[in-house]
Amino acid sequence: MPELEDPLEIAGVELPNRLYRAPLLECAGNGPDAVDALIRELEPAAESGVGLVCQGATIVRGKGGCAAPGMTRVHDPKFVAKLERLTDAIHDHDSRIFVQLEHGGLRSMETWHAGYRAEHPDLRQLAVSRPPAVLRALDRVGFLSYDAHVLDTAEVYDLAEDFGESAKHAIDAGYDGIHIAGANMGIVQQFLSPFYNRRTDEFGGSLAERTNFLELVHDEIRKRVGPDVPIVTKVPAETTAPPFVRKHLSLADGVRICDRLSDVGFDALVPVQASVFWDASIVRGAFPARAWRDERFREGYADAFGSKWRASMVALLNWLQSKKYDFDPAWNRPFTRRVTDRVSVPVLAEGGIRTRNGIDRLLDEGDCDAVGMGRPFYAEPRLPARILGNGSERNKGGEGNKGSEGDEKTGTAVVCENCNNCTVPQATGARGVCRTPTVLEKRGELRKAGVYDVDDSGGRPNR
Repeated sequence: MPELEDPLEIAGVELPNRLYRAPLLECAGNGPDAVDALIRELEPAAESGVGLVCQGATIVRGKGGCAAPGMTRVHDPKFVAKLERLTDAIHDHDSRIFVQLEHGGLRSMETWHAGYRAEHPDLRQLAVSRPPAVLRALDRVGFLSYDAHVLDTAEVYDLAEDFGESAKHAIDAGYDGIHIAGANMGIVQQFLSPFYNRRTDEFGGSLAERTNFLELVHDEIRKRVGPDVPIVTKVPAETTAPPFVRKHLSLADGVRICDRLSDVGFDALVPVQASVFWDASIVRGAFPARAWRDERFREGYADAFGSKWRASMVALLNWLQSKKYDFDPAWNRPFTRRVTDRVSVPVLAEGGIRTRNGIDRLLDEGDCDAVGMGRPFYAEPRLPARILGNGSERNKGGEGNKGSEGDEKTGTAVVCENCNNCTVPQATGARGVCRTPTVLEKRGELRKAGVYDVDDSGGRPNR
């Protein structure tokens, strides 16, 4: 079985190792400082040795479709060309970089962000079908706001072309591959899911027909970037959907989708389990009480959710969700294992992976071909220097949250506490950074001990 330090080839692109930074919100936007902000956010992972950096979701159109404030749009070739400074910075450290392409559809800010809606009254959500009844009910009571435009067949083709054009701009700017945001309730998941998709044309009906949009996106990208560029996608299984949601993607459905996409020509797959809603099942872990109480974000929460009272209600819902979606180590493992047994392309695992021993076990037991981490990079931007360190480093001063992989007590663990205080403020446009004092204290101790240091021979960690 492969080890984490072993290289991995995805469609001819060789990753120097099997650790990757999973897509996160960089909150860089498209302003004059956007490229510098992205370099600041992403280069530390490459400098400290990560094999692959997945830049977080970027939007393929110039208007609408952003699921959160500060997302970067990649529809404009002039702007994307400037991102060559970012790709050069990553390549200088012998890492690779993929860009994730997205459109939020019904999850977009024009649905949930009150201040944004007020500033953009003419924006309508793009919808696969009429919003489901439960979401329309939330609209009637004022928690969401829907004025959805249901895409006709020609418009579906146009949207797929926008994915293709954005991919071409990215590859021209030096990105090594394309990552489609196929989960987290974005528009791709909305096409795949029977909860959202009740279309009667070629993009709705059976599971195969609901997969047609993602296949079309693949074809539009492939047409523009050629056969040698890796195309990767997340694939959802809606296994945590509430009991009242009768139609959703089962784990077996997710496996069948992966099987089909492998045959279509996707070069790697990222199976993830979540819900039909954009809820705590995406991140799991503790209720971020510190973030909700933080005075710096109170006005931002009120602007996002419509008032301080509504923000309090959202916080209450967040607390209730945290009771249901407690942290679950490597929660996608049952899905990735079943997919690995079915497909011949690399399978990437992420979600709740927190220790080096846990990573080794995933690789040793054939559950995946590469391992990604997300929120731990907010806590430790130079985390790979520890995870990819030598054997003695794995067992000194880096145990972080002991026991986060069950009864496992040894080996390097991240310092991230799965508290989610990094994520909630992003609703206000704040950066995704760790703000938890105990975590920051631990990171400071590790920094003083030199465990994040890199050598002078191309940015690989000290051995």
